[in-house]
Amino acid sequence: MTEQLRELARRRGFFFQANEAYGGVSGFYTYGPEGAALKRNVEDAWRDRFVTREGNMEIDSPTVTPEPVFVASGHLDGFDDMLVECAECGESHRADHVVEDETDIEDAETYPTEKVADIIADHDLACPSCGAPLAGQPVEEFNLMFDTTIGPGSGQPGYLRPETAQGMFTEFPRLKEYAREQLPFGVAQIGAGYRNEISPRNALVRAREFTMAELEYFVDPEGEGPDLDRVADVDLPLYPADAQAADGEEYVHLTPREALEEGVVRGEWVAYFLARSKEWFERVGVDMERFRFRQHLPGELAHYASDCWDAESEIDGGWVELEGVASRTDYDLSKHAEHADDTFTVFKQYDEPKTVERATVDPDMSYLGPEFGGDAADVADALEALAERDRAAFDGSAEQRSADSSSGETPREDQVTVEVEGEEYTVPTEKTGFSVEEVTESGRHVVPHVVEPAFGVGRAVYTVLAHNYHEDEVEGETRSVLRLPPEVAPTTVGVFPLMDKDGLGERAQDVAADLREAGLSVTYDDSGNIGRRYRRQDEVGTPYCVTVDYESLEDDTVTLRDRDSTDQVRVDVDDLADVLPSLTGGDRDFEDL
Repeated sequence: MTEQLRELARRRGFFFQANEAYGGVSGFYTYGPEGAALKRNVEDAWRDRFVTREGNMEIDSPTVTPEPVFVASGHLDGFDDMLVECAECGESHRADHVVEDETDIEDAETYPTEKVADIIADHDLACPSCGAPLAGQPVEEFNLMFDTTIGPGSGQPGYLRPETAQGMFTEFPRLKEYAREQLPFGVAQIGAGYRNEISPRNALVRAREFTMAELEYFVDPEGEGPDLDRVADVDLPLYPADAQAADGEEYVHLTPREALEEGVVRGEWVAYFLARSKEWFERVGVDMERFRFRQHLPGELAHYASDCWDAESEIDGGWVELEGVASRTDYDLSKHAEHADDTFTVFKQYDEPKTVERATVDPDMSYLGPEFGGDAADVADALEALAERDRAAFDGSAEQRSADSSSGETPREDQVTVEVEGEEYTVPTEKTGFSVEEVTESGRHVVPHVVEPAFGVGRAVYTVLAHNYHEDEVEGETRSVLRLPPEVAPTTVGVFPLMDKDGLGERAQDVAADLREAGLSVTYDDSGNIGRRYRRQDEVGTPYCVTVDYESLEDDTVTLRDRDSTDQVRVDVDDLADVLPSLTGGDRDFEDL
């Protein structure tokens, strides 16, 4: 973002560092009056597209989450960034950012810490704060979650959520009931996330508290895909992994169906949400000439994801991630099923009952109890889960051992080994009560797969401001203007009296009050000459201005001014409440007036 726009953001109340009266803390921002309205409008546009129009449900879960949730999700073990600390000044930095800022390497975050430390040493990279050499300093993993305590005293450990997604996963057993166990269905959430960033930077791009808008879309892995005809004409600017590996910036422009047929995008739902995302970004004002979808490289693709694309925007020569669209398979629900005391499946009814073979166990608790004590019940549960997953593990027959030997595998014994909380337990096969029976089933339980479009709201706001900030010349003067789409502009219309005398002010106040009553966002301004008032509204992106003048007192018409063209027309006061919504909604062009 240019310095002019940063200054505008502070001066006009879009966003500024929080708690500046106390020195402030990096990574925390307050949205001022204009920014809060812009952010709210961006969120409402997201909700309209991904909740209302898609027929999904929305929830609002707590931001403080107990520790077991993040044990199950893997955040406690793997939600890390690479940290390097300067021995001279003591400042901590993102090691991968230091590498990317000072070398030609673009994806240092995908490298192991040892390799990043070697790159820092090989390139003699220095501390960004004081210039001291960083060579030889250890590069370590740093967990980004803010921890807290729930309850008095030592209480229960908890964390501020780093994403909204886990709230939707943990509540799945109840949410599936609201969806009548009919796949697919989507659950959305807009809310705050917290990450203890090592080195926050670029204003709203990398903050420690931020707003996310996430959709978890639960699908049957064997079910029907989306209706791609609904997005048939959407042109996707794709930057595939193979193009990145070739060090090129050659994008391919494909429709969702073409991207699937050519194997560029894996998964119909991923292709569908890429298209819906592009439509939404264009709708809120992201410049499509500076926008792309970049596919995750093999080294950065999460182990549970089958495909992931980042929506990125170009700002000041660099690319900023705005959204990730990931196919998360059944990882999340399966992990919570392992740790929680609830069911994370959906019952899928068959058209007709089926007779199938079902592996079961009936453990001999008179053996398990004395042998394993308090862990006996957990061992029994683990045996049951193993029978469902891998019945061959219970086959300790001589024929099987012979087959194992012939294939070069270690022969199996007449025993089964299961793992409970990291510890292995061995049980004689005969004590497991293992059997395979024919049963007639009316359906089966399915672990849904998840497709996740996850948006950073602050980053979208930042991009919309950057892409719509312009400077032009009006009447011989340089004008700063935000050409925001009317739908997301903080204010719809500014109302001014030509001057505050002869009853013009009172009439303008009445016009403003009537427009507010009609549900429009209105600002009133009678300070300074009319040209200055226009410039103030241009700077904050107000698409239209209404001026009450002496002619208004005679015929009850006003001057309506368009922000982008600066053209003006006369409109009846009584028509304003209808004309303005038709303009902001795109049903009518200003030229039509």
